[in-house]
Amino acid sequence: MALDKKKSIILGVIGLAFIVLIFWKVIPTIGSYSEALAALQKMGWPAVFIIVVALLIYLAVYGFPFVAAVPGLRYWQGQQINQAAFAISNGVPAGGAVGLAVQYGMLASYGITSAASTSAIAVVGLWSVFVTLGFPILGVGALILGGADGGAYVAVALIGFGVLTAAVILLIMVVRSESLARKLGLLANKVLHPFGTWIKALRDKDFVPAILSFRETIYALVSKRWAWITLAQCGVFLTQFLILYMCLRGVEGWGNEGTSILIAFGAFAVSQVGLMIPITPGGVGTVDAFMIAILTNFGTSDGAATAADLVWRAASFVPQICIGVIALVLWYRRAGRTFAASKPATETPQDA
Repeated sequence: MALDKKKSIILGVIGLAFIVLIFWKVIPTIGSYSEALAALQKMGWPAVFIIVVALLIYLAVYGFPFVAAVPGLRYWQGQQINQAAFAISNGVPAGGAVGLAVQYGMLASYGITSAASTSAIAVVGLWSVFVTLGFPILGVGALILGGADGGAYVAVALIGFGVLTAAVILLIMVVRSESLARKLGLLANKVLHPFGTWIKALRDKDFVPAILSFRETIYALVSKRWAWITLAQCGVFLTQFLILYMCLRGVEGWGNEGTSILIAFGAFAVSQVGLMIPITPGGVGTVDAFMIAILTNFGTSDGAATAADLVWRAASFVPQICIGVIALVLWYRRAGRTFAASKPATETPQDA
């Protein structure tokens, strides 16, 4: 899949500008880099070791979503797919589309049919959004159970719950009934076609075949494997939180009382709504600002909150980019040999 170079450069510059703005101007108003540095300097090697263990657990779990969504896919294949897609989506400007293309290519090289690949990629992506919208609800509950006043975060949770409920209901309607899926497509035509005056892609678009095709590809997968896919995606979320909590306890000191796990979980979960703001890759900056603000608002010191966030971001982002690049290179070399071996020998030496 070719990238629109001009669009990619523009989006990349905008994303980079927002990241710089957030870390340069926004975070210093809610945290403290100098106090964060002091907290990091006090963190001992045992705390670093614990953070590394938490990171390894997270990386191990990260390979399961595609294993859960694709029957017969081996664990290391699932790891390669997810890690490579992460590296491209978060390391390349506007790389989401390229990440999808790479996922298709990887699944094809592993012998997965086009239909199965389409349904797996769609469902894994959907479930990731569901988890991102669902856990902030639990996060607000954790803040309240931790003795804090949910305040404005309750509104965030309610909005997330409303969007999540609507999305799940629509998915169930589409999956369970072809007639309902057809009616939903007709409704989409009525609602979206008027916007064709301004958006060319919507002018003659018929959403009925698209929704029926979507239903056909994911029906069997969702009905049979939704529980495993949900468990895998929740595992990714919870192990990423584990890294943050180990970072927070490390900079606060394990011998001190520190931030309660409920407050830490609430801050982490609610801040993930920053992922839904498609300005920076992987929510870099937006999620960080939300998380530091929530932690400091509920009693964590400026230095500890900022230091924990920076260590969490570095630990959960940089290694995955590196691993993803390695996975992509190894797959590319193997896939080239696989496709070459499976290509019919239709050419003669003279034709070549």
